[in-house]
Amino acid sequence: MSTATKRGRAEAARQAKEALAAQERKRRALFAGAVAVVVLIVAGLIGWAVWAGQKDGGDSGATPPAAGFTAGTGPVAVDIYADFMCPACNQFEQQTGPTVDQLAAEGKITVTYHPIAILDRFSNGTQYSTRAAAASAAAAEGGKFVPYLKALYAQQPAEGTDGLSDDRLVEIGRSVGLGDEFAATVKDGTYRGWAKRTTDAASERGVTGTPTIYVAGQELKDRSPAGLQAAVAAANP
Repeated sequence: MSTATKRGRAEAARQAKEALAAQERKRRALFAGAVAVVVLIVAGLIGWAVWAGQKDGGDSGATPPAAGFTAGTGPVAVDIYADFMCPACNQFEQQTGPTVDQLAAEGKITVTYHPIAILDRFSNGTQYSTRAAAASAAAAEGGKFVPYLKALYAQQPAEGTDGLSDDRLVEIGRSVGLGDEFAATVKDGTYRGWAKRTTDAASERGVTGTPTIYVAGQELKDRSPAGLQAAVAAANP
């Protein structure tokens, strides 16, 4: 066999070896990509499962950790802690609520509502404050938190009564456009655990009564419309 022939065969063998190596690298890359996709899918499923598992006390779109439900996207943070059994909270909503709505609509504030349950003792053992807060979380899940809040205040029971029944809470939800999923969530008590956690979080922040309002982290003393507007203006000169 000539030297040229030997060299040709050697070169052909080398090229074949390199081609096989390239194919192997490509196969490994494809396998690694497939594994990465599977990992992402599994991670997504786990994330969904974690969210679903939190529904027994989950955040339902709440700002973390179990903080509340937001409206508006303005630069000044306004936090409203309220109990649906609290007459003073209803008074604040009727008096200053429209100003809150206006400031949020004008892009001046981001308001976070914190439904808490500190007045269960005034509902004859029915835990109305907890049930109402939990129902408002279910309304938030259905995209109707603010309309539901206003409807609850419009039919607020007096302190010292049983409060509204779960059936009545469902009826109020239906009046603002919530459906069967909301009804099931209210009757199952899905978010009562969440109501407890958000109440505990409020206590840890130093909230001892309702309504308590913070503007840019500072407690609002003058809860009138003018007082709120002045505090927001001072926080964003």
